[in-house]
Amino acid sequence: MSALITTDLVVLDLDLGSEKSRVIRRLAELVVASGRATDAEALYADAWDRESKTDTGIPGGIAIPHCRSTAVLEPTLAMARPRPGVDFGAADGPADLIFFIAAPDGADQEHLVLLSTLARSLIKPEFVQALRDAPTKEAIVALVDGALSGTTPAASAAAPAAAAAATEPVAPAAERERPVLVGVTACPTGIAHTYMAADSLVAAAERAGVELHVETQGSSGADPLDPALIARAVAVVFAVDVDVRDKARFAGKPVIQAPVKRGIDEPDAMIAEALAAATDPAARRVAGDSSSASAGAAASDEHIGAKLKRYLLTGVSYMIPFVAGGGLLIALGFLLAGYQINASATDIVLNNSLWNLPDGGLATYLGAVSFVIGAASMGFLVPALAGYIAYAIADRPGIAVGFTAGAVALIMNAGFLGGLVGGLLAGFIAWAIGRLRVPRVVRGLMPVVIIPLFGSIFASGLMLLVLGGPIALLMSGLNDWLSSLTGVSAILLGVILGAMMAVDLGGPINKVAYAFAVAGLAAGTVENQAPWQIMAAVMAAGMVPPLALALATVIDRRLFSQAERENGKAAWFLGAAFISEGAIPFAAADPLRVIPAGIVGSALTGAIVMGTGVTSQAPHGGFVVFFAIGNFGMFVLAILAGMVVSAALVVVLKRFVRRRPREENTSIGSSAPATTGRGSAAGPLADGRPAPAYAASASTEVAPERTSVVTR
Repeated sequence: MSALITTDLVVLDLDLGSEKSRVIRRLAELVVASGRATDAEALYADAWDRESKTDTGIPGGIAIPHCRSTAVLEPTLAMARPRPGVDFGAADGPADLIFFIAAPDGADQEHLVLLSTLARSLIKPEFVQALRDAPTKEAIVALVDGALSGTTPAASAAAPAAAAAATEPVAPAAERERPVLVGVTACPTGIAHTYMAADSLVAAAERAGVELHVETQGSSGADPLDPALIARAVAVVFAVDVDVRDKARFAGKPVIQAPVKRGIDEPDAMIAEALAAATDPAARRVAGDSSSASAGAAASDEHIGAKLKRYLLTGVSYMIPFVAGGGLLIALGFLLAGYQINASATDIVLNNSLWNLPDGGLATYLGAVSFVIGAASMGFLVPALAGYIAYAIADRPGIAVGFTAGAVALIMNAGFLGGLVGGLLAGFIAWAIGRLRVPRVVRGLMPVVIIPLFGSIFASGLMLLVLGGPIALLMSGLNDWLSSLTGVSAILLGVILGAMMAVDLGGPINKVAYAFAVAGLAAGTVENQAPWQIMAAVMAAGMVPPLALALATVIDRRLFSQAERENGKAAWFLGAAFISEGAIPFAAADPLRVIPAGIVGSALTGAIVMGTGVTSQAPHGGFVVFFAIGNFGMFVLAILAGMVVSAALVVVLKRFVRRRPREENTSIGSSAPATTGRGSAAGPLADGRPAPAYAASASTEVAPERTSVVTR
């Protein structure tokens, strides 16, 4: 292939007008004049159509208009350095370096390679400066050729420019456009961690002088980032416990990926790593080839245990809306029509109407309608679990295979265990089929026909013929065991689940306990209420830590900094809504005293709930879903008991168990002067005593103005 750029395709230091359309037209005419395209108007029309969809200006005075066109004969790069610059929609103003990429229609890979290679070069300040200082077209061509080939002969080709630049004043760093990062945060529930990580990362980006835009992906959906923001980004930050939806949008971008909790605990480190990756040619990048069936390729350095956890949590996160809506509707049906409605709801709905009410009147009819809708939603629990586990492994081609395997698990009475196994089986089979090398004519049929067809045959066939029966027996045994739990055994299970909910406050252990409760929720019935009891124990125990810490800030305000007292006010509402993460600011500042106290209180609450037979048919909501909770008075009493015990322990430990402050600098990311001892950086407590050594992170935490957080 001939050179992508020649001196005939370079325009230096000419006035090209103030409209970007004129610049694009001029560059299109250059491409045709060089014999690389056949029709300037057609090329311009295709380029302008692309430009009209999204501005191609990027920070730093650069623009990259580009298109695929049937008028183009070979991939071509034209470049202009206009005087004055031309506005291409970048936030920092006009562009004085404009690269026009023209690729033949159908040359997707070449087009993407040109874009990504040039974009990687244009984020390097030394390369951009060399382009601005290059005195001749020959120097420009040499620089661009070097960048596209990876050799970048800036030292030789731009030597005259460098010599000239040595006499020019250098713009202060503060005047340069800030780097742009984009990120995604996601956790299985999409209730708290998702947004807390987003806030923490945005605050860290502000401290680092970086522009960060975050897309929060919760269990009920997300508003996608503007493609223009993604195009401008120099790197991507994924703080996720589940797979990123539509990860291909970030294809080719340098990526930093970690659990969502790290986005809360170590946001500064993640931002620093993202900035380092942006300038590292060897950095890991987001996979985005459309023929790739693996949604986890960008996280290939994960060990198998971490991958399996991510696959399972992805399935749980997509399953939760079915369980939440269905469980609440069933509970509402029982509230309106009584528990006996489960035996007659379908007949009532089919044979009656608002104008032909059944015995029992309007309440019975509405209860039956609510129960039927809720039962239909709960019926998707296992297929959705399996389908989205398969999606986490094999991306979109795995969804149909997984849903089918989950439906077969239902037919086999294999329950949620069948869904877990079927989803993993379907995902790996779909992934393996997607890796096969097939003729080009068949490639387009792979995701819509071949993978769903043969994946379903193999995965569902194995479930029906081999695995379904044994899993159904295991599930039956598990249900029998749960149903038989009484007395000490039930209380012990409550202690274990309660402690798990408090040990890491929304982290992996907490999520395991929650996922266990949610996955079994559909198996609960009026005759077998053990799964509902487990859900109640998990919910109640998860509410204790934030409520206990809120109470502790009231019992002895002097033990807490001003920031912690403010967090305590919010913790009342977070705890009441079953958002355990409301305790995280306290635990991060003082883990050795806060977490053990929370574990004791949550374990006590879990034990009381299981011991007294409290039930919950709702997977989330706390006090808000009171109508879905059986024996609500005991539910409240159990929470109060755990809350009081935990709050008392926190106060006692803070009063009588102290740690000596450590000598270290705390001025990271702050304009405050460095001090010795983290306690002094945090400031004194209300009674004049210095803050504990480990209180600095919470007491100095201030919510900065967000750059951009895209939410539901």
